[in-house]
Amino acid sequence: MTVFKNYPKSFSHIGITVPKIQEAVKFYSEVMGWYVIMAPSTVKKEKETAIGQMCIDVFGENWEEFEIAHLSTSDGIGVELFSFPHGVKEAPEFNPFNTGLFHFCIQDPNIEVLIEKILTYGGKQRMPIREYYPNEKPYKMCYVEDPFGIVFEIYTHSYDLTYSSGAYQK
Repeated sequence: MTVFKNYPKSFSHIGITVPKIQEAVKFYSEVMGWYVIMAPSTVKKEKETAIGQMCIDVFGENWEEFEIAHLSTSDGIGVELFSFPHGVKEAPEFNPFNTGLFHFCIQDPNIEVLIEKILTYGGKQRMPIREYYPNEKPYKMCYVEDPFGIVFEIYTHSYDLTYSSGAYQK
């Protein structure tokens, strides 16, 4: 029997499908400040290149081409943006009760300023800013939405700081 040593894996990137790649790159680079590490480009379905074959393996045969861009957060997490010409151009209904990924979270200590910027660029604030430890610690959070209907969360402090004190305990 093989014994596997367990250790925490690091997060590499997240892939997000958007309706218009140029608009999404503008939003995420200007609002979030994420670095554009590969400008939007077109990937065509073909078996002659490694990327073409990989995409056939991932997406199957029912596509001809799509646009892709790569961005990076300040801590090196990748954000891979996809835009498919014949894909659905609106986000699915927000339903966190179904199995699957329902949000990602970014961190910014200036949560109020970031939310204002999101609103200025056509996004939405889905709830009031809330505090995990009111009158005790300055840890805040809020769910927002980008202009394309993709829901994400904002924390003011790191994940480990927010939960290490037992946010659900009194």
